[in-house]
Amino acid sequence: MYYTNISQQHLPSLRVLNVTGDGKVMTTASYVQLQIEVSTQGKNVHEAQQENTNIMNRVIQSIIALNIPREDIQTASYTILPSYDFIDGKQVFKGYEVTNAISVKVSDISQVGTVIDSAVQNGANRITSIQFKIENTDLYYQQALSLALQNAQMKARTIAETMQLSLYPQPIEIVEENNSGPVLYKSIAMADQTISTPIEQGQMTISATVRVKFQY
Repeated sequence: MYYTNISQQHLPSLRVLNVTGDGKVMTTASYVQLQIEVSTQGKNVHEAQQENTNIMNRVIQSIIALNIPREDIQTASYTILPSYDFIDGKQVFKGYEVTNAISVKVSDISQVGTVIDSAVQNGANRITSIQFKIENTDLYYQQALSLALQNAQMKARTIAETMQLSLYPQPIEIVEENNSGPVLYKSIAMADQTISTPIEQGQMTISATVRVKFQY
């Protein structure tokens, strides 16, 4: 139906106050995800592959000997690439490079340095990442989200009281901002076989952000 007199009605103007709320929860990592690599070179593919297989088998067995469950060790990548030298400005083929990377979950964080040292002593020549991770991340995120909403309400009240605004208690719009998961990444140099590699995890932060619109 069409009403000709609708334009004559006086609708109250909508005045809005936009605030951003932030919430953070601090915790420690539940486990560490390591990426350990063995890279070998040879004149032909078979030679490089065979050497790589032998070394990686030793690395895996040394990790299992530290009571790391086999199911917590997975292949992350396996690459075979030609290798070249540059002589007098010319590209000269010299063989192949084979790289095998495994991902290792270490539940006992105090054991991370020992796992790295053992892998290096048995032939691993790259530790490409150390990621500190949290089990049940969603539980901590919900806590951070609650704090973010409380923070938004507090900001809105402060602005309204300072500016002497009649703020409606119920928000008219809430937008949850996307936040990436809390992953702490580290890259380290190869460990000296005579020194225990120190790994310090520190605190991790799970954060949440909301944008809230209030009417006044």
